Amino acid sequence: MKYFVRLKDVKKTQRPDYTSQYLVDEKNGCVAGCKTGISSHTKTEYPNSQAHEDQEGFLVLDGTGWAKVGDQEFKLEPETAFIVPAGVQHAIKRDENSVDLRVFWFHAAI
Repeated sequence: MKYFVRLKDVKKTQRPDYTSQYLVDEKNGCVAGCKTGISSHTKTEYPNSQAHEDQEGFLVLDGTGWAKVGDQEFKLEPETAFIVPAGVQHAIKRDENSVDLRVFWFHAAI
């Protein structure tokens, strides 16, 4: 089993509202739904929000934008980290004048 991956070797996957590069998951030894990736958000309006059975964490790498987590909305800029508890609706959008908003994300079993 290969316990590592290099971003340059991971293809981009187009999702309805953003592009993702899936990094580590069960193929690399993650268990119980653990996985990580980097997503690039280009839309300036919030997409349909989503919720997951597990918690999800984020770290903003590039760009600026906004996040909604449940009833809270807050500004995103590089080096901002946040967590979305299991079952909580969330969405991300970029600022109009920003380059794509790139975030590192991870799912972690609870």
